[in-house]
Amino acid sequence: MPRPQSGSVSSTQLGGVIRARRTERSLTLAAVADRTGLSPSFLSQLENGRTNTSLRSLQVIAEVLSTTAADLLAEAGEDDVVITRADDPTLALPLSDEPSGATARARRLVHGRRALRALELSGQVTNDRPFTHRHDEIMYVVSGAVVATLGEPPETAELGPGDTLYITAQTVHRWRGLTDDTKVVLLSIADDRRLNRA
Repeated sequence: MPRPQSGSVSSTQLGGVIRARRTERSLTLAAVADRTGLSPSFLSQLENGRTNTSLRSLQVIAEVLSTTAADLLAEAGEDDVVITRADDPTLALPLSDEPSGATARARRLVHGRRALRALELSGQVTNDRPFTHRHDEIMYVVSGAVVATLGEPPETAELGPGDTLYITAQTVHRWRGLTDDTKVVLLSIADDRRLNRA
């Protein structure tokens, strides 16, 4: 078994993955810029590893490339057994493109292309876009407070420290952190994995 080691995703690795996905789909930078609302110069700098991106912008790019932000990050990561260090700044992504005062952060807890996805989100996270996933997802509230909006017609639920929310596949959902000290862990199976159910 490989020895666990520290690892991270660099902006160069992520940029290379985005460029490869874009060229596979025969899309120009201008076409991606048009569909995402991001500038061609920003996308070029991102692909060349000269800048970072927020998770929100990465999600928009991923949609145009017919994938997910989690898959782009996983493909850019190392594929060994890896220990994820809490103080590794290269694993953290801002959740918005606002440069100052933004307390919301995201941090990947799993490196490489794995069957299991794990993400830690903290601060006053606001996901105003509804999400659905191919597989079930579980949310654990470590601290703070969360309000989740689930299903159609939508129902809301408030969660506090120690509460867990289980979301079945294809359930429309969105949620937001209500306080600066909010911290949640999201766990799910990668969308590209097939599950055999008994």
